[in-house]
Amino acid sequence: MRTALLILPLIVICTVLAAAKESAELARSAVQEVLQHQQDAWNRHDLDGFMAGYWNSPGLTFFSGAKETSGWQATLERYRKTYQSEGREMGKLGFSGLRIELLGKDAAFVRGAFHLTMPDGKTPHGLFTLIFRRFPDGWKIVHDHTAAAAE
Repeated sequence: MRTALLILPLIVICTVLAAAKESAELARSAVQEVLQHQQDAWNRHDLDGFMAGYWNSPGLTFFSGAKETSGWQATLERYRKTYQSEGREMGKLGFSGLRIELLGKDAAFVRGAFHLTMPDGKTPHGLFTLIFRRFPDGWKIVHDHTAAAAE
């Protein structure tokens, strides 16, 4: 009986730790899935599908080229102007070097690289950091800081 009383707390602790590890892996996988959906949407030239990975709120922030864009709609318009206006192409997008770090059960920090292959042969690329939050409808990017390499 005494041995059982000593072992029971260890079993509970191990169970809780295993559940936490599984929960963390599920969260990382969900964030990875958002990025995969974004990449796939971009490569279909589906900008609305790409934007589904962002928090649809005026609180969304996007930093790039020493400029801040605030809000989901303004971010969409920025992408349209840069990649879908006359004479512009979206190219083929790839993400690499993704490092997903959970900041809690409802927040994650992601670092990685992007690579675009354009029809004219140019290959814009750079690094990004993202902050994700978990909402009732899933994980969304609430802040994006993208730095393109100099051409």
